[in-house]
Amino acid sequence: MSCLVGCCASLTCGLCTSAASTITKKSARLGYCGLFGLSLIVSWVLREVGTPLLKKIPWINSSDTLSDEWFQTEAVLRVSLGNCLFFTILALLMIGIKDQNDRRDAWHHGGWIFKIVMWALLIILMFFLPNPVSSVYGFISKLGAGFFLLVQVIILLDATHSWNDAWVAKDEQKWFVALLAVSITCYIAAFTISGLLFIWFNPSGNDCGLNVFFLVMTMILALSFAIIALHPKVNGSLLPAAVISVYCAYVCYTGLSAEPRDYACNGLPNKSKAVTTSTLVLGMLTTVLSVLYSALRAGSSTTFLSPPSSPRAGDRASLLDSEELEAGKGKKEAEAKPVSYSYTFFHLIFALASMYSAMLLSGWSSSESSDLIDVGWTSVWVRICTEWVTAGLYIWSLVAPLLFPDREFY
Repeated sequence: MSCLVGCCASLTCGLCTSAASTITKKSARLGYCGLFGLSLIVSWVLREVGTPLLKKIPWINSSDTLSDEWFQTEAVLRVSLGNCLFFTILALLMIGIKDQNDRRDAWHHGGWIFKIVMWALLIILMFFLPNPVSSVYGFISKLGAGFFLLVQVIILLDATHSWNDAWVAKDEQKWFVALLAVSITCYIAAFTISGLLFIWFNPSGNDCGLNVFFLVMTMILALSFAIIALHPKVNGSLLPAAVISVYCAYVCYTGLSAEPRDYACNGLPNKSKAVTTSTLVLGMLTTVLSVLYSALRAGSSTTFLSPPSSPRAGDRASLLDSEELEAGKGKKEAEAKPVSYSYTFFHLIFALASMYSAMLLSGWSSSESSDLIDVGWTSVWVRICTEWVTAGLYIWSLVAPLLFPDREFY
């Protein structure tokens, strides 16, 4: 195991240190995204090839009854734990940064060789910890992954509303036509996906009431989105409703495709490996895109992504009066440029994403034995509940201004 970890660390550090010199202050967020993506690759590789080596480590292979699936999960959890600790430490170090004169602002944007070495050492050190530590982290990761899914939904809602507002603000007929075309296309895609799922997951001759319930709920929710969004009293739009409908249909697919391969209502067992791999790739891609969007969107959000001192946080911080500037008062404050996003929240997103990716690769650390990734009833219900929470949050964003007219919603 030490040989494998050493080789991985050497190769990783060699690649990353050469890239570290090219990371500038403007590309720092992309640098963190690249480091996170590299952790996913390391987790995947160790899951596939690390089992024989983990069995040789006495403090990990503490029993003769441990299965290969257990060792695969253990490798994923330990890499995830190191990655999560790395971003959690950075999040704690960045608490309270309000302007770029703070010394820690340079820590956030620079020192990449040191950060890469620390990241690699943390991952290596996780393989020297006893099994109870990774077991506790596996439980905590379920909670963190659930919270990340919630953040992912909020990011999706923010992205769709921003997309709609950007096109509407252009106030030209071609953009309104484009909005309508994209909305119709998304709805056609949503109902096409639902129709295919009825064929795949409701085979004739089997009582598949649960799958039918999931699919009917998905279609009802898609119709409800459009009806509520287009209601005269609701300040909604068809584009966000259509995009959320496609997302819900996709999440429903990932949930149904995660059903055990011996389940009679799962019509995909003949191509299970291909389906599992494609679902995993889509899930990882969604995770990376969510993290990347939050990283790039952080500086332009008017909600929880921006710190109180950010110019995007509103008009709560008053500007210095011209008389004070002339008198020399507050000169230091005038020169201090506020940070454009919350560094602490930025790193917490990566920490939560590390937990979610661990659950994705380990099948939510369930006791169901399978050599396939993200398969089992735990994964099914996590996906379905995510779909319902997404629907609930979107509907709430539409009806909340009607229920609480005296409050201002963004």
